[in-house]
Amino acid sequence: RSPARPLSARTRPCPVPARWIRPLEVGQSHALGEEVTVTLLDSNHCPGSVMFLFEGAFGTILYTGDFRYTRAMQGEPALRGRRIDRLYLDNTHCHPQRPLPSRQLATRQAARLIRTHPRHHVVIGVYSLGKETLLVDLAVEFSTWVVVSPWRLEQMRLLELPNVFTAEEGAGWIRAVDVAEIRWETLVSWNALHPTIAILPTGRPVKVTHPNIHPIPYSDHSSFAELREFVKWLKPCSVIPIVRGSTCQVYFQEYLSSAPQALPDPETPPPAQDSAQQQSTRREREPACLLKRAAQRSAPRGVVYESPEKRTEKSEEFTGAKAPQHSHREPAPCSEEGHASHGGEGEPRAARPVSPAPVSDEHFPTGFAEQYLLTPLNVLKQYSSQKFDKLVEDYFRRGKAS
Repeated sequence: RSPARPLSARTRPCPVPARWIRPLEVGQSHALGEEVTVTLLDSNHCPGSVMFLFEGAFGTILYTGDFRYTRAMQGEPALRGRRIDRLYLDNTHCHPQRPLPSRQLATRQAARLIRTHPRHHVVIGVYSLGKETLLVDLAVEFSTWVVVSPWRLEQMRLLELPNVFTAEEGAGWIRAVDVAEIRWETLVSWNALHPTIAILPTGRPVKVTHPNIHPIPYSDHSSFAELREFVKWLKPCSVIPIVRGSTCQVYFQEYLSSAPQALPDPETPPPAQDSAQQQSTRREREPACLLKRAAQRSAPRGVVYESPEKRTEKSEEFTGAKAPQHSHREPAPCSEEGHASHGGEGEPRAARPVSPAPVSDEHFPTGFAEQYLLTPLNVLKQYSSQKFDKLVEDYFRRGKAS
């Protein structure tokens, strides 16, 4: 691990007090308290990105975050032979109708495009972090400097990348700019000074606003085929997508494990049986108390994640794509009988009939279940929020009784 270097005000992401920062080594397991262990794994996304492997009484959870699967991950000791109860999966490109080449093939495609414009300057649109490997490969391929802004140059040095970047204008004919600069107005102004083409490295469909803008299918997210290979190898008990507005569990059902759960569920006392009148009276008297106590317990919220690419690269072609209308239920951890448990029915996963599409937001009632969300919203919509409220109230009542 390289020694830490001071960051300037331009590159420091946010003024987080040092007492809240705990550096964790990648590839090593770290204890969080006495009951939870977390291991950081390289996610092959942008520099510094990691996957989180959590282990505890709840079982084993792998949260990929943004990641680009590679077969080298199968050699990761922390994952090899490990039973995964829940896999939170980066489903950015979980769409069978959108093939995506490897980053190496996409780089060669960009190089071919540049060769067909030998007298043009090249401008590449990138985010504040990511696509550095593409820039380095093109600089080496064409033996030229990549011109970047001063703050990006400092960032490249902090990342200890090869010395192919410069902030000197005109030193090289390949330039990296913020992706927001790739638009009609800037292309017109650039071409007024010198013939220029722009490259947008992205795996998403984009709307081209100028004939000299060229999208290249270079992505730091896994392709659909890579996602399938990853799930097939890992064989988790359940898959939970982390990108909002996209379902993909149906594509992985055949690869899910039916092995017993690795760790037992925490023991909880059986709920006390109250009459309907008692439950009604308690609900009238205790809602404010429940909200206060829930806030004090800091209940974890369901994961909702949206890729930065989605904000700038969404197109009608992408939003119009439809996945098969299958049930979007969050599969439960593997049961002791060797099947995934679904409401205690104990049926094998493949034998379950297809359920209706998820309920829309318009008809979903609001309440305690949404304010203190303990499960992803699109999963909660499959069930009754009133039932969820009752479960939470029962939980607090048992704690009060104990």
